[in-house]
Amino acid sequence: MSPSTQPQSPRLAPQPRGVAERLDHLVASDGTGAHPHVQSGALSNGPEAMRNLADAVHFLCLLHGRYPGVIDSAARKAASPASRKWMDEAAQAFAQERAFLSKIAAAVGPMPSTPGQAQCEAAVTAQRRALDMLAESDRQGCAMGAAIALTLDWRTIRVLLDISAQRLELAAPRCTLPDLRDTARVAAQIADGPAVERAIAFGAQQLIAQHSGLWDLMAARAASRAHP
Repeated sequence: MSPSTQPQSPRLAPQPRGVAERLDHLVASDGTGAHPHVQSGALSNGPEAMRNLADAVHFLCLLHGRYPGVIDSAARKAASPASRKWMDEAAQAFAQERAFLSKIAAAVGPMPSTPGQAQCEAAVTAQRRALDMLAESDRQGCAMGAAIALTLDWRTIRVLLDISAQRLELAAPRCTLPDLRDTARVAAQIADGPAVERAIAFGAQQLIAQHSGLWDLMAARAASRAHP
């Protein structure tokens, strides 16, 4: 048998090592940027893009527009100096993101009329409660994992907000969330044992799952408007 016809062993994808790499991998594979609704261009191209963006902005306000948010609540549980510093920076930066989100929501006009409006709002309110519980968890590392995942996934969400702002001729402030290097460093510092690392991963997974659920809802609403 020639070398070219020999059966090849399946190549396994490299597994992420360390908590920071695991969080990056989670956001890249399951976060906002990986969601079919976002990847489809429904929020950036075509005649319905602005309505879809408006819908997303209003529901993001329901999920993340109130204070205290995920990062604010998680900050109260930060124990180490490194995590407290990161949390303070992240909370201040996200306050600016919240203000930017609210400004866009005010400028974009009312939420697009869509069948099942009350049920959709109730679903996102339930998501908000789930995030509140996550951010207030007493399990060491859980709230921090959720906060880190939010800052990582928000980078893609911020691109969508910037598109909205550009179309509305609004100035977009610079995003000042902690950079990726500092975020990776603090994640590694607080993961001081397998139990904490698992809790960080759990918090991050739950946050990303809620975001995925939100985009599922946005996709369903867009389809409902397209085919009433």
